[in-house]
Amino acid sequence: MERALADQLEALHPDAFGWALHCCAGIQAQAEDVLQNAYLKVEQERAAHDGRSSFKTWWFGVIRFTAHEEFRRQRYRESLVGKLLAIFVEEHHPAPSRQVEKDERHAELRRCLAQLPTRQTEVLHLVFYQDLTIQEAAQIMGVGIGSARQHYERGKARLRSLLQPESPHE
Repeated sequence: MERALADQLEALHPDAFGWALHCCAGIQAQAEDVLQNAYLKVEQERAAHDGRSSFKTWWFGVIRFTAHEEFRRQRYRESLVGKLLAIFVEEHHPAPSRQVEKDERHAELRRCLAQLPTRQTEVLHLVFYQDLTIQEAAQIMGVGIGSARQHYERGKARLRSLLQPESPHE
């Protein structure tokens, strides 16, 4: 950044911060972020004074525009699409506490699956984990469709009962 530009920005800094604070409804942390991003725009030459207005007018316009960009980004993050994206990220990169919970659920499911007969485990695995139909699972397992259906239904029922929390006897 050239020295003259840096001097102008430095001289306007107190007023610029006040304007950023106004643009951010008095939220100091947001105003600091907005002002920093505005400085980055100038540094990276994404915003340049063309002389059509006073330097101060141009600079305050950059700050105002940057604040509006920040609010649009914030609204997006809070929107439905943003929430869905957050859910997707959480599922694929869960917080450590959520990962522990998820690992415990998977371990419990594996423990329960291990208690099922082999044919039931095979058909459930092919249908749920490999996304195959019962008919495709039957072909892979070398059994008839009726047999595969029976193993599938019995396996689901047994798994459901194994995963049910035990109710206290009264």
